[in-house]
Amino acid sequence: MSLWYANCSLLHTDQRSQNLKLDLTGKTALITGASKGIGLACAEVLAEEGCHLHLAARNGAAMEEAAARLRAEHGVEVTVHAADLGSTPAMEALAGAVGDIDILVNNAGDIPSGTLASVTDEAIRNGFDLKVFGYITLTRLYYPRMKAKGGGVVINVIGNSGENWDAAYFAGSTGNAALMSFSKAIGGRSLDDGIRIIGINPGPVATDRMLKIMRTKAVDMLGDAARWEELFDKYPGKRPATARECADLVAFMASPRAGYITGTVVTIDGGIAARGSVI
Repeated sequence: MSLWYANCSLLHTDQRSQNLKLDLTGKTALITGASKGIGLACAEVLAEEGCHLHLAARNGAAMEEAAARLRAEHGVEVTVHAADLGSTPAMEALAGAVGDIDILVNNAGDIPSGTLASVTDEAIRNGFDLKVFGYITLTRLYYPRMKAKGGGVVINVIGNSGENWDAAYFAGSTGNAALMSFSKAIGGRSLDDGIRIIGINPGPVATDRMLKIMRTKAVDMLGDAARWEELFDKYPGKRPATARECADLVAFMASPRAGYITGTVVTIDGGIAARGSVI
């Protein structure tokens, strides 16, 4: 483990003890892509806040391990749904198994990186099926349920490439821009039905997936994948965000403290998109 990764782990551990008390006790949340990264961090924060959880992703073993820990540490109910969510029938089956919820965190997604010449139509479609259509489908399934019970919150974890375009990640930029528009279009009217819909745009986040991207960028920019940590000199604060920082934002937006926020996208990237920088 690099010194940088160790420092991020320490920061993550220190922040666990900070219970935000956001009036979420007893609420029920469904989190997709919950086996690692931002999704797992969201599960940890919401469990600290007293939320009961449904965790969905392909890696059932990782979620079961997390679920056991969260039950023991926070006394909340945690149900695991191990499934490949890359199709409408899979999303329909998930919604049927989970039942009613108060908070939906759409987070599952892995749109491929690469240039126009290198990324295939099939790869793009698979990425869009999981993330773009997955977010839309699950929101469509839960919207009437939330309306019937008097309200709810949908948080779409998207990504700042939707507002900070990158030709080397054009598929992600395109898909994320679509989800930004979706969040604003539906969220602009949803409060009429007691529902809030919000997009969250993380920039680079300290996750395993980001490490793969950083190694690729290090080859392109420095000629050596092993020099990936040098790229952090180009980041605001000389670091990426932590998954916990993103999860804290998700929890706040899901809480009554953000009760008049809907139909918007909040960016958490240290100012990268504002300065018009890919890295």
